[in-house]
Amino acid sequence: MLNPAVMESFLQHGPFTTADAVALVVLMACFWASGWISEHPPRRFPSVSVLMERFRRDWMVEFVTRQPRIFDATILDSLRQGTAFFASASMIAIGGGVALIGNTQRLETLASDLSLQAVAVLLEVKIILIIAFLANALLKFIWSHRLFGYCSILIAAVPNDITDPSALPRAAQAGEINITAARSFNRGLRSIYFALAALGWLLGPWGLAATSVAATGVLLRREFWSHSRQVMLGS
Repeated sequence: MLNPAVMESFLQHGPFTTADAVALVVLMACFWASGWISEHPPRRFPSVSVLMERFRRDWMVEFVTRQPRIFDATILDSLRQGTAFFASASMIAIGGGVALIGNTQRLETLASDLSLQAVAVLLEVKIILIIAFLANALLKFIWSHRLFGYCSILIAAVPNDITDPSALPRAAQAGEINITAARSFNRGLRSIYFALAALGWLLGPWGLAATSVAATGVLLRREFWSHSRQVMLGS
């Protein structure tokens, strides 16, 4: 896919500039920071993700006394369907990206520079970055799907008798697995956001930096300043 002649042309013409390196640093810093802040917010200002963890624990306590438990099984099934949908979408997107990389002639037609080979290599690198985020999202969604399956089994193992001493401890175990599955799902979604942000690199390094900051802003707004968060706090 990348022959030695093309790589030599890439190194000679050097289309990868310092601005590109800075933009990549901004992208990765935004990706890491948005995830860390969302998962480790200040105690006095919890994020939507942290608030949902509390509701998931409450859910696992409430379902112990709910009869029948078909409602809880339906919710878990819908959560698994959601992770399966995003996993399938990520696989399709990865396949499209790989197919585009394999067609270097089409990449070269997008180049308006005289150094067509060098531009094609740089375009391939940009697409590989997008694929990397999509691959990370795929792995997160697959693991989330599996964890929701574990959660459903743990729920099934909770005794129907509320007086059973193992009922609440097992429900608490199911709640923690549920939270871990949701956290992996959220990380997958975050990777999707930044895969879209990586498309900004096609507009140049400053386009990448701008879309990275924009994606971070959207994520943090929905975690800390959204209407849904206000509803959760008010309940």
